[in-house]
Amino acid sequence: MSIGILNLSKKYGNQTVLNDISFEIGEAEVVGFLGPNGAGKTTTMKILAGALAYESGSAKICGMEVKENQLYTSSLVGYLPEQNPQYTDMYVKEYLLFVAETYKLGKAKEQRVNVLIDLVGLRPEFHKKIGQLSKGYRQRVGLAQALIPNPKVLILDEPTTGLDPNQLEEIRNLIREIGKNKTVLFSTHIMQEIKAICNRVIIINKGEIVADYPDISKISAFDENILQFEVEFLNNVNIKELEKVKLVSAVNALTDKLFSVMATSDIRSEIFDFAVKTNNKILSMKAVERSMEDVFRELTR
Repeated sequence: MSIGILNLSKKYGNQTVLNDISFEIGEAEVVGFLGPNGAGKTTTMKILAGALAYESGSAKICGMEVKENQLYTSSLVGYLPEQNPQYTDMYVKEYLLFVAETYKLGKAKEQRVNVLIDLVGLRPEFHKKIGQLSKGYRQRVGLAQALIPNPKVLILDEPTTGLDPNQLEEIRNLIREIGKNKTVLFSTHIMQEIKAICNRVIIINKGEIVADYPDISKISAFDENILQFEVEFLNNVNIKELEKVKLVSAVNALTDKLFSVMATSDIRSEIFDFAVKTNNKILSMKAVERSMEDVFRELTR
């Protein structure tokens, strides 16, 4: 187990930011940490990185409690915060050597920095000052900095924020490659990021874990082949009976008579047969285009 959180809570004054959350992440897992702004993602990551104290519960890195072994667990974690603080007047290699020195790599620091410059694709820009780099290359510097101690766990707090489409794809590919050998916890509120990078997703909302999907390919919300229909009946409908209709994968009740129905194919004829069978009538039925924002609301409402 690379990351273990059990009954973890955190408050800022009277505000509860994390409310008794628990989850575990094994070795070489790439896990998306999904949730809206203010859900508790950054707070959880800061605690795991040893940058923030916690009131109750347990937070472990590789089986060791963070608050009791902070210096050691921090050496096992590579952490890229959302704001990615850097010395913009320093040259790329100069900065990475400086960071390597803080980890006391000694004579090995030059080789380690050179390896990382190539790994994250900084070679074309390594001769520049950080302040001269694009946002995408600054994120590469941040990833290189997080990887300097060769950590077992990589914690990335919204690393693709503000990147253009080309930069997004480059950083996604890089994270996927890194995730082959390391445990990666990747926070975002963007659905596309989860689908592009991760094989598991943990969803947090209002300081609580609301879902944990070990295999995102099995989540209907992430399936582009799922269709959605909005159906209004004349009379009340038993949602349990509607869920049994052939090809229906999920049903959300908007009112007692209005339903959002998700299915694996066009089910309008099946819904019509259901209405006839239950001695009901259909007032309206329409296909609804499901945006990624709609899916996000489904998962975090």
